[in-house]
Amino acid sequence: MKAWLFLWFSVGALCAEEAPVFFAMDTAARGQPADCAVWLSQLGYAGFGGRPATAKSFVPELSKHGIAFTNAYHVTKFSAENSEVPADVVQALNALEGVNTTLWLGIQQVSLPQGVKAGAAEGDAIAVPLLKKTLVLAKAKHVKISLYPHAGFWAESVETVLRLANAVDDPDLGVTFNLCHWLKVEGVERDPVPVIKAALPRLNFITINGADTGDTRHFGWERLIQPLGRGTYDVKAFVHHAQEAGYRGSFGFQGYGIKMDSQELLKVTMDGWKALWK
Repeated sequence: MKAWLFLWFSVGALCAEEAPVFFAMDTAARGQPADCAVWLSQLGYAGFGGRPATAKSFVPELSKHGIAFTNAYHVTKFSAENSEVPADVVQALNALEGVNTTLWLGIQQVSLPQGVKAGAAEGDAIAVPLLKKTLVLAKAKHVKISLYPHAGFWAESVETVLRLANAVDDPDLGVTFNLCHWLKVEGVERDPVPVIKAALPRLNFITINGADTGDTRHFGWERLIQPLGRGTYDVKAFVHHAQEAGYRGSFGFQGYGIKMDSQELLKVTMDGWKALWK
């Protein structure tokens, strides 16, 4: 009996340590659709995160190599003066019709007559109804939505986007955790694991990259976004702690602003990803 229990726990531990799905954002996979599809396939990436406007050109090429069009990034603004879904969001959803993907939605600004600071709950009165209306359109296009926290946006923190998603309370609206934006907004002093645990019921994606540790709130993106495997921040510990917390979704590589040849960047990062699981 003890031997069987040992075997069961051992197999469970091994399964928990298997590398999850890993995709690359178009900030790293920069090139023509056919070229990107080949690079991603050869290097072992499972998906690609792009944009609504280019989705239809990428999907056929990616499909040839079994690469998923994981999500499409778009930034919008909400205003108290407009109770309808912003035209740019409607256009983004129309572009994703039939792609069977997720719209990565960043809320850059929520405009109220009296003004509203980043993350302030007063903005929810505008954002929540508009997100509900957006979901009606998204469902008709078979598109899901994941809110994307971005430093400097009204919705810059994971807790802000989670608050919105909980208020909307729809299974087709989730949230994303972006490591580089967490470091910029929250700093290294704050433990991300409790926030990840709180977000688990809504958490669709986690994006990672190499980064430096230190006073990250004041770092430029060149130190907060590096090829995976570089930098002094312990990304391996972060990834494994996220999994230990219960996260079972995919991880994406953020390559914004990295001045490297795209193929080389993707190769170095895949090597870094594999090293996390040795």
